[in-house]
Amino acid sequence: MASKLTGTTALVTGASSGIGAATARLLAEHGASVALVARRQGRLEALAAEIGKADGTALVVEADITDRIQAEAAVQQTVERFGRLDILVNNAGLMLLGPVVGADAEEWERMIAVNVQGLLYTTRAALPHLLKAAEQGPRRVADIVNISSIAGRVAWSGYGVYNLTKFGVNGFTESLRQEVTQRHVRVGVLEPGGVDTELGSHNKPEIQGAMITPFYEATEVLAPDDIADGVAYMVTRPRHAAIGELWIMPTDQA
Repeated sequence: MASKLTGTTALVTGASSGIGAATARLLAEHGASVALVARRQGRLEALAAEIGKADGTALVVEADITDRIQAEAAVQQTVERFGRLDILVNNAGLMLLGPVVGADAEEWERMIAVNVQGLLYTTRAALPHLLKAAEQGPRRVADIVNISSIAGRVAWSGYGVYNLTKFGVNGFTESLRQEVTQRHVRVGVLEPGGVDTELGSHNKPEIQGAMITPFYEATEVLAPDDIADGVAYMVTRPRHAAIGELWIMPTDQA
């Protein structure tokens, strides 16, 4: 594989499993040094070892990005280790479903903290370094890819607060794109639908059975590697080619 990202550094949140882990592997294959950011250190260390065996370079950063201080420290550790930051992949997320009336408010707060606050904290801390990379780096461009969801475009019953977080991510992405695009920081949103990950595994069994399992049974569910391919496609475009929005959807089994 051509090393399209040699000399660059990428930071991936939620890198301990699923889309985050797949994205980190693929960016490392393309030549990027990768900072693996998540709370589960053991999984991060295993992934870093896997990347190392494939002649890649990875840094383990155990952090809870819903804490602003930890999010800022994760970015700082990345820059101190590699001297730069060229690519930010905001992947960390939760999908907790249920009706607005009678739902667990603490679950909502946790999902909002991960899906919105964590993304904001990490982006805010990373942006000065990304702007510097766009000005001085080998590619003369930097990238932010926010992993959202088709739920950022389409609303369904029972998805209310999850819809709220993902519509918010999409709006934030568009606003930030307008702020920094003239400074060669490309900001894009990737909106997958129907991916087999741990994202929805924290739902109550009755919610899982009623709202998630039937969807998976009716579609050819996407794999994390499919989404990682989309991220790599977005960040390896020529300098003046930007992808603002990318949908990746499964197909009906029928």
